Amino acid sequence: MTVTTPRHRRAIAIPAGMALATALAFLPNVQAAAAEPAPTAVTADADAYSYVVNVKSGTAPSAQVKKAIAKAGGTIVTSYDRIGVVVVHSTAPDFAASVRRTPGVHSAGATRTAPLPSAATTDVGTPKVLTLEEVAAAEAAVQADGKDPLESLQWDLPAIKADKAHQKSLGSSKVTVAVIDTGVDDTHPDLAPNFDRRASVNCVAGKPDTSEGAWRPGAGESPHGTHVAGEIAAAKNGIGMTGVAPGVKVAGIKVSNPDGYFYAEAVVCGFMWAADHGVDVTNNSYYVDPWYFNCTDDADQKALVEAVTRATRYAEKKGAVNVAAAGNENYDLASKRLSDSSSPNDGTPGDRVIDTSKCYDIPTQLPGVVTVASTGAKGIKSSFSNHGLGVIDIAAPGGDSTAYQTPAPPATSGLILGTLPGGSWGYMAGTSMAAPHVAGVAALIKSKHPYAPPALVKALLYAQADPMPCTKPYDINGDGKVDAVCQGTKNLNGFYGWGMADALDAVTR
Repeated sequence: MTVTTPRHRRAIAIPAGMALATALAFLPNVQAAAAEPAPTAVTADADAYSYVVNVKSGTAPSAQVKKAIAKAGGTIVTSYDRIGVVVVHSTAPDFAASVRRTPGVHSAGATRTAPLPSAATTDVGTPKVLTLEEVAAAEAAVQADGKDPLESLQWDLPAIKADKAHQKSLGSSKVTVAVIDTGVDDTHPDLAPNFDRRASVNCVAGKPDTSEGAWRPGAGESPHGTHVAGEIAAAKNGIGMTGVAPGVKVAGIKVSNPDGYFYAEAVVCGFMWAADHGVDVTNNSYYVDPWYFNCTDDADQKALVEAVTRATRYAEKKGAVNVAAAGNENYDLASKRLSDSSSPNDGTPGDRVIDTSKCYDIPTQLPGVVTVASTGAKGIKSSFSNHGLGVIDIAAPGGDSTAYQTPAPPATSGLILGTLPGGSWGYMAGTSMAAPHVAGVAALIKSKHPYAPPALVKALLYAQADPMPCTKPYDINGDGKVDAVCQGTKNLNGFYGWGMADALDAVTR
C-alpha cells in the first residue's frame, strides 16, 4: 500500500517497508550592475515574475521606493505596511538587482523561478481513502463510550492522551486554529460544525481573496489542508473521526497555488491575515517554495527569509502561536552542512552543500516557531522525520510505514487518519501530520488559559510534554545499520525535543 501526497508538503509517500528521502538545491546569486540602470524596457509577451521588496518594518514604501519600483519595471500588487513588505510583479529580468540599490530598500528578491502563472505540472497526490467496508467495520466495533465511529482507528489520539483529555474538555469555541495550507473543504460534515469562515481566506495571489469558498481546494488540488484540519478539529459529533481539539474552531487560509507551490508572498499574506483576524494558533505543514533551504548569502533568498520572518513575528506579536512541521528527509538539521540537490523545485534544480548557519527551512526554522518532529505507532521517531538538537522543540504522532511501526488493534494502519475533501476520510503520514497534533494541543492550552500570551502557551506546551529519551541505536528497518543519531538528554534531545505533546495535561494543568 502506498500513500502519496504533494511533492514538497510535509506529508510523504511511504511504500511498505521503505522510508522516502528527498534531496534539494539552490539559485545562484543575482549580481547587481555597477551603474544606475535606465528604465527597463520589456516586450509585451515577456514572462512576469513575483518579488518581495522589504522596506523599514512598520512603514509603507516611500515615494522614492515606489518610483524606483516603477522605474525598474515593477508593479505593486499589495503592500503589508505593518511589516514593511511589498509584493511586486515584474517582467524585467534585472528588477530585483535594480531596486536593491534604492535607499530605504532593505532587501528584494524573486519569490520563484517559474513565471506567473507557474508552469509546473500539478502533483496533488492521492491519500489512502477508507472504503465503505472499513467504515462499516469501524462503526460496528464502536462501544457505547461516546466515541465517534472512526475513532477506534486513531491510535494517535491515545498516544498524546487526547482520548482522556476529551473526557475533561473538548476545547473552547472561542479559540481558532488557522490551517495555512492547500485549502480546507468546510463543507465536510466533520469540519462544518467547527469552521471559522470569518478567519478564512485565499492568499494565493499574495493578497486576500475573501470571496465565498475561496479557501477551499479546487478540483484536482491537494487534499492536504483538509486532512490537517480534521486532525486538529474534526467535531465530536457522532460522524467519522475526532480531532485533537474537537471543540475549537478551525479556519482555512489557502496559500498553495493550483500547482502545489507555497510561494513567499502567499505565506506572508496568510500570516498577516491570521494575525489580523484573531487567530490563536497557526499550523504550517509545508516549506516556502521553491527553496528547501533559503540562504541569507543569496540576495533573493535573503529577501524571502526577511519577509516571512517579519510575518511570523507579527502574527506572534498579535497573539498567535505558530506551529510548523520539521520535514521528512531524515535530515539532522543540527548538522553544520547538508546536501541539497533538488531546489528550486519550480525550475531547474542544482547541487549544493548548504551551511546551516546561513540557510534555513522556512517557516520551520524561524525564531519563535514551534518545530515538530514525527513519531510512529510504536512511539519512536518516524523513519522519515527530520531531527536535530536545538532545532526540534516537541514531538507528536505523524505516522510511519506499518512495516516499521504497527499500531495495536483495532487500528489497522500506521498512518494518520484525517478528513478529505468531498466528505470522506483517509490516511496520510509525515511531519505534516505531527504538527497539527501539536497545534491541537496548543489550542487546548489556550482554551484552558484564554489570556495566556504565545510565550506562555509555548512554555506550557514544552513543560507539559512527556520526556522521551533518545532511541539508541536507531535502526528503524532492522538491517543492523544506524539510520539516525540522537543527541541530547531524556528531557531535551534531537529526536523528540522536550518530549511527546500531552493533551491531558493541556486541559487539566
